[in-house]
Amino acid sequence: MPIALRRLVNTVQRNCNISDAQFAGDYTMCVYLLKMREFYRWKKGIPLGQHINSKAVGSWVAEREAEWERLRDSDYAAITLQGTGHQPMDSDAINQQLLPQGYVYSAGIGRFSKPYFFFADLLNQEALRGYRVIVAGREHARELVAPPAMTQGKHIFIRRECLRRMLWEKVEEWCWRKRENAMARAIEPYGFDGDLEAALDRMTENELEAVILHEIGEVVAGELIGDGWNDMLIAVTRTKAELLVRAVRDLLADCLSSLPALIEEENDSSLHFYFANFNPLQSELFPSLQGSYGRWLESSDVTPMKSVVRDGKSHWLAVAGQILEAFNRYREHSAAPIETLIHDSHF
Repeated sequence: MPIALRRLVNTVQRNCNISDAQFAGDYTMCVYLLKMREFYRWKKGIPLGQHINSKAVGSWVAEREAEWERLRDSDYAAITLQGTGHQPMDSDAINQQLLPQGYVYSAGIGRFSKPYFFFADLLNQEALRGYRVIVAGREHARELVAPPAMTQGKHIFIRRECLRRMLWEKVEEWCWRKRENAMARAIEPYGFDGDLEAALDRMTENELEAVILHEIGEVVAGELIGDGWNDMLIAVTRTKAELLVRAVRDLLADCLSSLPALIEEENDSSLHFYFANFNPLQSELFPSLQGSYGRWLESSDVTPMKSVVRDGKSHWLAVAGQILEAFNRYREHSAAPIETLIHDSHF
């Protein structure tokens, strides 16, 4: 790796470490240990599915935590390219120089207002429905928790390596019990009983489309909701209301983009995977969608699901508007009324 590139990787990784140092304590112990185990796998380049030495992981975690303690109060470093320093959140300016060289960088704000950074090889980029989709390949710098996708304006960043790892985690978790459920139906066509790597590649390619569709839905949802959403998120950060409003936005995005497309394309594997990951909060808020999945399994008729998705689009858009109205009324005291509003808006 060229010296200049190595310096850039080190800078981005240090910013990732600072973010982790400040936010790693937000995870439950179980989630934290699982994420650290997979972070160790990535850092050491251990193939998916290969056994990891627990003692080695434990020593590495202790070293990582000690480094985080040293970095906890540090400032994020500028990203310097060709002698010019850029603010670490200025992805556009940084990528103007990196993309032509075959690399991609991204930075953003995620759950609990945590900054996210990554630096990777550029796999490909394309224009799709008015958006610029940038797909990252091998990652050189990343954080403990690496979301498979992030959107900034009309730029959609897809992290293929992270998606592939996430899919493997889901498959591995299912393999522990092998229940006859949505996850079993989602992975059945890929042949995981044979070549793991090939099966995982096939699943990754199929789920890439679903991830892109969701991110497009997020952008369209933002355009329909209008201004004020990010200010509201900041006001309710680190509360139950934050999880609820993010769930509402996700459901709206899926009704706008992901689900209509997957249904139209008859992408059954992705639909099964979607419901395999339909978490308890989403099921609580959108029981009619969960019910339509059950009816589809029983009858092979997707019409009820189409109807629920169509009605869900207008429902969740209305709820998003009500959330903003509550925020404009209560401002910094809006978390509790927003939480009540959303709980009363299940569909």
